[in-house]
Amino acid sequence: MRILLLGSGGRENALAWKLSQSPRCESLFIAPGNAGTSQFGTNLNFSVTDFESIKKACIDNKIDMVVVGPEEPLVKGVTDFLISSSSLKNLDVIGPGKAGAQLEGSKAFAKAFMMRHNIPTAAYREFTLDNYTAGIEYLKNHSLPIVLKADGLAAGKGVVICENHLEAIAEFELMIQRAKFGEAGKKVVVEQFLKGIEISVFVLTDGKNYVLLPEAKDYKRAGQGDTGPNTGGMGAVSPVPFVDEVLMKKIEDKVIRPTVEGLKKEGLEYRGFIFFGFMIVDDEPYMIEYNCRMGDPETEVVIPRLKNDLVELLDAVSNQELDKVKIETDPRTVCTVVAVSGGYPGDYTKGLEINGLGDINPEDSMLFHMGTTIKDGKVVTNGGRVFCITSYGRSIFDAVEISKEEMQKVTFKGMAYRNDIGYEFE
Repeated sequence: MRILLLGSGGRENALAWKLSQSPRCESLFIAPGNAGTSQFGTNLNFSVTDFESIKKACIDNKIDMVVVGPEEPLVKGVTDFLISSSSLKNLDVIGPGKAGAQLEGSKAFAKAFMMRHNIPTAAYREFTLDNYTAGIEYLKNHSLPIVLKADGLAAGKGVVICENHLEAIAEFELMIQRAKFGEAGKKVVVEQFLKGIEISVFVLTDGKNYVLLPEAKDYKRAGQGDTGPNTGGMGAVSPVPFVDEVLMKKIEDKVIRPTVEGLKKEGLEYRGFIFFGFMIVDDEPYMIEYNCRMGDPETEVVIPRLKNDLVELLDAVSNQELDKVKIETDPRTVCTVVAVSGGYPGDYTKGLEINGLGDINPEDSMLFHMGTTIKDGKVVTNGGRVFCITSYGRSIFDAVEISKEEMQKVTFKGMAYRNDIGYEFE
């Protein structure tokens, strides 16, 4: 099978690593990819939202399957665009159509979907410029803290947790009146704050059936002990120690099955990954958010635990035969630690040479590139999150320690990472 993978982050590096292991993967192309993905296939130099170039690459390279990594092309309709092309009649696309991708593309759509299908979630209201004044009054009387979410895609930065009413009103004004998040914040969802423990659960669905992939917990805050600003993710662990069969049954019965059945009932064609972001409150699961793709850096711990052939799995999605598949999971613990550029998630420098990339011990660890590129024959930084080191271990502590030990071998100017991933489970 000839496969085109769209994306350029750590998620795509991990997917490329796994796809290339399959005997069914004849050729792998990645667009645009990074310095790491080039080890497993051919990088193609065009954007994930350049639909015409994607179509041309599919024709020129006789692509059988497109795997869409990031959310933006899905929300903008890349799946519909490709499958509607008369010159790509036999092409399979892993990723929902534009209508199904609204689960991530619109917070308001996702919350309304949850309400329609009785999926437990935080109470909420939505506001725009048209009912702005009512929104101010609502915020003045809201219990603290208050969660404000930009409705659309905001590169993972569209959620603000406010500790007092003045801050909430100021953020509300910045979003709606001053376009803090551009078009994404023209509609704002005001949500009840839930106090608990966050986990991520991943599902692969063919539109009729679904399979559960290994769960994970990621660490969004930049600083030790979950302090500092939110980032795209500083590390992740899998499995999550407190997630037992009882909790997973609640998650499946109350959220996952109603979601997949709800998509089917509403006629939303969906073949691909669904990310379920949960807050566990007193052993009960509450939905925080959907993503219409795998998370990053969660992919870098989930995919290494997946023992199935990924190409066979995705082929079953395309043929709506997931009911014939049994997921096999590596019982070992997997942890990833992310190395970031100095200053991230604020301003940072690109183009810094990275040394020691080839020194990682391949027995228990692997290095996935996140924000890298090749310049003048050297691998250099090309993003805030630069790479991550994923390790297998007997426990979270063991896997984290191995990743941190391997991290000492790789350097670039201003490199930083968290020393305490998985700290609450040690």
